[in-house]
Amino acid sequence: MRVNPNMVPDMLAAIQQSQTTLNTALQQVATGKTVSVPSDNPTASAEMVQNTIETADVDQYTQNVSSVLSTVQTADSALSSVVTSLTQAVSLGTEGANGTNSAANQQAIAAQVQGLLTSVLSQANMSYQGTYLFGGTANATAPYTADPSSPSGYTYKGNSEVNSIQVGDQQSVQVNVPGSQIFSNSSANVLNSLSSLVTALQSGNTTEIGTATAAVSSALNYVSQQRVIYGNTERQLNSQETYLQQETVTLASQATSLVDVNEATAATNLSQAETDNNAALAAAAKVLPDTLLNYLGVPN
Repeated sequence: MRVNPNMVPDMLAAIQQSQTTLNTALQQVATGKTVSVPSDNPTASAEMVQNTIETADVDQYTQNVSSVLSTVQTADSALSSVVTSLTQAVSLGTEGANGTNSAANQQAIAAQVQGLLTSVLSQANMSYQGTYLFGGTANATAPYTADPSSPSGYTYKGNSEVNSIQVGDQQSVQVNVPGSQIFSNSSANVLNSLSSLVTALQSGNTTEIGTATAAVSSALNYVSQQRVIYGNTERQLNSQETYLQQETVTLASQATSLVDVNEATAATNLSQAETDNNAALAAAAKVLPDTLLNYLGVPN
């Protein structure tokens, strides 16, 4: 019986196939990935490209939210302090307008309101991480500076612009309110009203004190309304932060399903590939020598 010499190419092809399978299994175990180059799985590779783009966007949005959330919270806290100071000023103005205070007491009350004005100015010039919170987009220098010619004694050096930041594909949020809108608005001027109250208290004129106190009360209500803007922004940022965290988990899970290998499955595949490859080599070691000898021994 003669052996068919055509077994040689078939046997070599089987060895090559088993070696390729073994190499793939080794690579998956070593890298933890089922896809190392696009040709491994073109569909998964294309989906992974999109996944990578979306992940980068989500990472950027997350960074944006994180970078401004503390700033917004700091600004809101500053306005909370302003509200507290204005509330105290209204109380002191009411006390000063009752007409029963001595001149010394009236001056003491005026000094307390002056201290509150100084505190409010400090909040208006609040900075966070080197950026002034209430200067509009001109946030590199203090927005309010001393100016004796101004009714309040201070001049606004910022601008009326607002900063916005993108936190989603089609979502941006306003992250600041200019000081000119909060502290020196023409309809409810915080600094002017406090300065006027100080002057009225120093003069002892109860009518002027009452008028100035009413102006401070209006400023108090106005600032409380402005805080709503920061409160809304903070809620938006917190909500978006939660969404982005969920999106990060979803994209990571998608990436895992697309290209990551199951460790148990990879180990099993490697074991099977090694067994198959060894079997192919063993078979070749037995069959190929006989096949070649018989082929060479065929009579002409």
